[in-house]
Amino acid sequence: MNDDGLIVIEPPPENRISRDEMLMRIAMIVAMRGTCNRLQVGAVIALDGRIISTGYVGAPAGMPHCSPETCNVNQPCTRTMHAEANAIAWAARKGLPTEGATLYATHSPCHDVCAKLIINAGIKRVVYGTEYRKTEGIELLRSVGIIVEHWRASEQ
Repeated sequence: MNDDGLIVIEPPPENRISRDEMLMRIAMIVAMRGTCNRLQVGAVIALDGRIISTGYVGAPAGMPHCSPETCNVNQPCTRTMHAEANAIAWAARKGLPTEGATLYATHSPCHDVCAKLIINAGIKRVVYGTEYRKTEGIELLRSVGIIVEHWRASEQ
């Protein structure tokens, strides 16, 4: 506050983070809600730089979450929905258009579910953090003209 009791808003610093970095960091926070015992993944869908949906790995609504009794962390998970699928499903459920959007994910999309949903949702750009051990999802997205970028925090 200044002497007149008014709030003074300083101009943003020249070194403020980019929109991509902001949205990737939000995806990392969203991942912390994940209920899969094997891997926490988060996703954010943004349209024109604004968040329209988020998703994280977890059991479908109304089903029990993963637990040591029901899940083996050394085996592929069969209980959870992937973060990207949950973000796309939420947008669809609420009637939010994803055509032309960007999807930010903490991990690269899988081939069998997420990459195909991303294509059908009309998402035009995918930014991911950690690369999954299989790259077929990335390859599929690129083969249909979707822009795919590997985000590295150290480069920001």
